[in-house]
Amino acid sequence: MAQKPSIPKGTRDFSPAEVAKRSYIIQTIKKHFETYGFQPIETPSFENSDTLMGKYGDEGDRLIFKILNSGDFISKVDDVTYSSKNSASLTPKISEKALRYDLTVPFARYVVMHQNEIDFPFKRYQIQPVWRADRPQKGRFREFYQCDADVVGANSLLQEVEFVQLYDAVFTDLGLKGATIKINNRKILSGIAEVIGAKHLLVDFTVALDKLDKIGEEKVKEEMLEKGISESAIEKAQPLFSMAGTASEQLEQLRSLLADSEVGMVGVGELDEIISTAEHIGLQSAQLQLDVTLARGLNYYTGAIFEVAAPEGVQMGSIGGGGRYDDLTGIFGLKDVSGVGISFGLDRIYLVLEEFNLFPDSLDTSLDVLCLNFGKNEGLTALKLVSGLRKEGLRADLYPTDAKMQKQFKYADKRGVPYVILLGEQELLDGNFVVKNMVTGEQNAYKLDALGQFAELVKASF
Repeated sequence: MAQKPSIPKGTRDFSPAEVAKRSYIIQTIKKHFETYGFQPIETPSFENSDTLMGKYGDEGDRLIFKILNSGDFISKVDDVTYSSKNSASLTPKISEKALRYDLTVPFARYVVMHQNEIDFPFKRYQIQPVWRADRPQKGRFREFYQCDADVVGANSLLQEVEFVQLYDAVFTDLGLKGATIKINNRKILSGIAEVIGAKHLLVDFTVALDKLDKIGEEKVKEEMLEKGISESAIEKAQPLFSMAGTASEQLEQLRSLLADSEVGMVGVGELDEIISTAEHIGLQSAQLQLDVTLARGLNYYTGAIFEVAAPEGVQMGSIGGGGRYDDLTGIFGLKDVSGVGISFGLDRIYLVLEEFNLFPDSLDTSLDVLCLNFGKNEGLTALKLVSGLRKEGLRADLYPTDAKMQKQFKYADKRGVPYVILLGEQELLDGNFVVKNMVTGEQNAYKLDALGQFAELVKASF
């Protein structure tokens, strides 16, 4: 007996219904990307290894899927390297390409390669799959789509405000009210590390601080001590653990804490401008919240940092995030190109919409009209009828065989088809077709030459 096939852990098959829901989210995001003036690009699913490696930190590099070289790759490895069994030295000799880990680094590569063809500031969006050799869990997969938008070539803080508006517009359109857009600034984190005397341990300090809402104050302090941050430094950082109030009130507390840090005060000023401008314009349904413990992407973010939390009532990680990176293209030799970008978490947004039952009912309908098959002669006329309905813009189909009517009706019911056409021998003689409304059970007859009338009726019902 043949072994039952399977798929790799962390990957998924998608049913027609799931694809319809995913497409709904993607099309909603895409619509708003384009409304805000972003242009689409696409990059290869795999890149040269040296394009990706070293850009995500040690942990990120370990999660990159490597692609073996073609041909007899082992024969090209010298005996010393092969016998050492050291993956770090062996991998570059047998793998020159890797699946992309995200869309940001390939985008930076794209900008550098096409810099003479691009009009700056360049507003780009990209919706493509990425791959990570991560441990699969709820909302986290090894193959998943990213939906990114970035602006490069402009350092105006209005870009950050625009991304806050973009998040708000997309989530409002999806009916996902109450999402929280958390914001912080890398310069503030750098300033805090500076004033508490832990500047050299910035990453360790911020990684621990970022876990405050997950493990609590005491555990965070324990981790900081383990990383070599002194008790006196932690004591100086104490205001962070209890910071509360409105954004304006928290900014005032930060001004007091960071008074002796030039970089920290710059960060406070940037956040103040972004938040006050966004509040002046107003948001439709999302909330903008200052979170001084937010610390993501410290390897390349240099200014504002974003993370979007789902509305209360659902246990889910972030459903979006991003930030300002003032020199991302510098990793490929193009210096001083400022950029800022965000990403939407398609898979997690899907799960949240499912949780709150926010998908439109219309997505369950994959076919508008099904014409039943009564036999060869009737089938030919039915096929012509179906072709006409398709030209009218309806999703129409003809059941392929003259199976029992009960079986054909059962098929229509399972597909959720709202209208079924009956075109039998008597209808051919009368020159018409009968339409059954599968919801109400009502039946009406239409002349074969009045196809447009029926098509308009169907369109008006959606």
